Amino acid sequence: MGRGQRGRIPLSNPMGVVPLRRNKQFQLLWVGSAVSQVGMELTRLATPLLVLALTGSPGWAGIVAGARTAASVMAQLPAGVWVDRWDRRRTLIAVQGLQTVNAAVLAALIVGDRALVWHFVVTAVIDGGCAAFLRPTRTTAIRGVVPTEQLPNAYAQEQARLHAARLIGPPLGALLYGLGRAVPFVVDAVTFLVAALCAAGAKVPRRPKSEPGGRRSMRRDMGEAVAWLWRQRGLRAVWAVVMMLNLLSPAYLLPLIVLVGERGGGALGTGTVLAGAGIGGLVGALLSGRVGRLLPPGKLTIVFTAVFGASIVAMALPFGPWWPMGPLVLFSLTMPAFNVVTSVVIARLAPEEMLGRVDAVLTAAGFGLSPLGPVLGGALAAALGGAGSIVLIGGLMLLTAAGAALSGDLRRFSG
Repeated sequence: MGRGQRGRIPLSNPMGVVPLRRNKQFQLLWVGSAVSQVGMELTRLATPLLVLALTGSPGWAGIVAGARTAASVMAQLPAGVWVDRWDRRRTLIAVQGLQTVNAAVLAALIVGDRALVWHFVVTAVIDGGCAAFLRPTRTTAIRGVVPTEQLPNAYAQEQARLHAARLIGPPLGALLYGLGRAVPFVVDAVTFLVAALCAAGAKVPRRPKSEPGGRRSMRRDMGEAVAWLWRQRGLRAVWAVVMMLNLLSPAYLLPLIVLVGERGGGALGTGTVLAGAGIGGLVGALLSGRVGRLLPPGKLTIVFTAVFGASIVAMALPFGPWWPMGPLVLFSLTMPAFNVVTSVVIARLAPEEMLGRVDAVLTAAGFGLSPLGPVLGGALAAALGGAGSIVLIGGLMLLTAAGAALSGDLRRFSG
């Protein structure tokens, strides 16, 4: 947040506001999420490596990743309704507690050398269902504990958490995987437990300040959110692009792992290359406020998609196993600004009593095609190899950017 924005705070809140760094509720939520995000990044690399070791098939690794995403998308809409109805605090603690148990069960199976492919699929489905509840619950929790004028800073800090974890997680995951196949999964279970304890200590407001009156059906509650979103033409255009991005962005991960392996990179090399997303994202999170002010949300969406596509195509250039790290850093620089801008727009525009449902509808729409992404990436990697798959996926992203540039609603959308 710039100086001008900080200077306006006393006008919007004459009593003054607590600086975000001293907001204990938000910082506890942030610490818990940061720790669990690192754990998730450990297994983000360790899971496909272990599934590949068990089956020898990139396709099975893609199915496991796709199962998690599919479960999350399918549970998203009812989760949004229930989050708006239920106690926020209890929901957050319960979801993160279930994630802890789920991760601990998988870790125990791996430690006992009893893990089969279907175990990974089942635990991925459970984790995906938890994620469907976690995102709208965190969105409403942040809205409940952070003043509106501090939301850009809060979401920038959220992006820093995400990308710092992506920087630390892959190489650390590769290192722990080298110590023992079960080690990353045991650590992941511990990180979920830390997140649940932090959620309990944060004591977020239990319910929205205003709630729909009377007993309402789920269809009516969800229809209300869909109707509100349908009237936001610019936001609809942004989310059409997001839908394509969330189909194609999960698809490049498995081909990238295959590409690095084809060029002689081992597990540690792969983890280091993937850390490029964390490096770029962490720097981008620090610059997200400035970048977000350069372009309105609509034009930022077009630019981000074009940079993303061009960077993925560039990964296939024949410059050795370490080369893809450079393009990963490049497109990750723009990702935090895009995420911060869209998150702030949603948090400010959506009525608080509808925020869980709005977030759920947008997430379900944005990620509607994403379960196909890992499956698509695995199938392409098996058929075309790493480089061919990456060129095809990046080319499709560039076509998406070209189509987005033709949308008048998107070009005019200011948020």
